[in-house]
Formats: sequence, C-alpha cells, structure tokens
Amino acid sequence: MRPQYRISFHALFLLCAAACVSPLLLCTSAFAQGTEAARYPNRPITFIVPTPAGSEADLPCRLIAKEAEKFLGQPIVVVNKPGASMTIGIASIVVAKPDGYTIGHAGHPGTFFAPFMEKIPYQPVRDLKQIMQFGIINIAVFVKADSPFKTFKDVVEFARKNPKKLTYGTSGTGTSANVAMETIAKREGVQFTIVPFKGSPETQAALFGGHVLVAAGGFGQSLIDAGETRLLLLLAEARSPYYPEVPILKDLGYDIPAPTVFNVVGPKGMPESIEKKIEDAFTKAMKEPAFINGMRDLRLTVVYRNGSQLDDYDRLR
Repeated sequence: MRPQYRISFHALFLLCAAACVSPLLLCTSAFAQGTEAARYPNRPITFIVPTPAGSEADLPCRLIAKEAEKFLGQPIVVVNKPGASMTIGIASIVVAKPDGYTIGHAGHPGTFFAPFMEKIPYQPVRDLKQIMQFGIINIAVFVKADSPFKTFKDVVEFARKNPKKLTYGTSGTGTSANVAMETIAKREGVQFTIVPFKGSPETQAALFGGHVLVAAGGFGQSLIDAGETRLLLLLAEARSPYYPEVPILKDLGYDIPAPTVFNVVGPKGMPESIEKKIEDAFTKAMKEPAFINGMRDLRLTVVYRNGSQLDDYDRLR
C-alpha cells in the first residue's frame, strides 16, 4: 500500500504546487503586459492603408500619420496593401498582435459593403476596434472636361438609349462607388458596364486614355483645378464646401447610403491605455497646421468622431 500512498502524495504535491504557481504566472503576465502598455510606444508603428500609393485614401493617411509621430515619439511607417475592395489591407490589421504597433485605415468598402457581398476573413464589428475619425473622403462620378456628359442625368439617358455601352471605371467591385452606381442603374432601369481597377490612379488613367466613358471613385483635385475633369455627382451625404455646386445623391432623389469616413482602427483586444494614447496622438495631429493645410490643399473636409461615435454612425447607416 505504501507505493500507492507515495504516488498519491506526489500527485497531490504537484497539484498544490500548480495551484500556487498558476496565479503567480498570471500576475507576472498581467504585470508584463501592463509594463509594456505603459512603455508604449518604444518602437516604430506600422500604419496600413488598404489602397494604392497616391490614392484618395493614401495621401490623407500619410498626412495625419506624419503629424501623429510628434505626439507618440516614434516613426509611423505607412504600408500600402491594396486589393479586393480594401479587404486585403484590413485583414492585415485584424490578424496583427493587438499591441498598438499595427494600426491603419479601414474604409467602408471593406467594412460596410464587403461583409454582405462576399466571404471575407474577418467580421468588422467583432475583429476591429475603431479609434477615431479624422475626415471625409471625396468620392464622385466624373468625366473628362471634353465629355458630352454635362450632368449625371446625361449619363443615365445615354445608358437608357445605349444598353451596356455606358462603361465606368472604379476601384473594384464592392466599393462605395460601385454599389452606388449599380443601385442607381437598377432604380433607373438601365445597364452600366463596370470596368474594375486596383485603385483611383488606374481608374483616372483609363478615363483619360478613353478606355471608359465615366469614372466613379476618388479623384484628384489638381485635375479639377486644371479644368481637365468635371464632377457630375458627389457620392456623399452632404455637399462639399469645396465643390458646393456639385449635386449629391439625395439632390437627385437617390436615397443611397454613402459612408465616406477616414478613420484610424486597430485589431480588437488592444489595452485601453494604448488605444487612448493612439486616439490622443491622432486627435492632436488634426490640429496641426501641416495637417489642416494639407487637407485643404486636397479639398478634403476635416471631421472628428471618437471610436464610440463612429460605432454609432455605422449602426445608423
């Protein structure tokens, strides 16, 4: 019986030891995480932009990231990961370690539309933490200055008389512009033909090359200022102070959601103290003259919402 007693005693000893050590390990781990959060950031931060370099989302993100560096005390490295209606770049944010060293922009094509149109490797509400909003993106339907289309009504009428011959370029299927154009086509009883590209720079090149009749998506204000392109319709919820003469969707009777938010997000699970440091840094960056002037030069409206306000905004869409 003694050998059996010794075995039982040994097992009991191990169980007791484990019971004592486990809380100690948990406390040590929590202390380490707390210390790391307190030291944040102590190395460069990656900011993922899910669109090509030079696109309508890329430049504003670079503007604010550059200013936020001053308040975080570490470089913010902007990395472009375009494709699949922004879902490739957003997925890279989702799978990152929630330590604040990988954050980025998550545009509505990849969070608002894509989940309802295709299978994607994340669920926006579950997997993303919205930190703040810093502006509104410009999305429009536009043509070359010498186009016969003077208004958006001209585009619709051409499509009505020429089924499937109205070609429009955009940054892929599932984008805000694509959804808006197809919804309009359905309501008007006409057919548009989409020609998808990787981003707005390619779309604009195709427009000037005569490969598409119309472009729908981000646009360069320099081309507008130079008189080379003409805006027909802004896919927005309010008129732009920079283009007050350009109608928006509701002006033409189209009740279509048009979320166009520049935001900063991170993977779910970041410590609250780290989220607060990021939010504070980017909020302060919004007040810097270089950011304000840069957004003005790009003809972009500066708008602030915190993370909770952004969540409420998305629920209302």
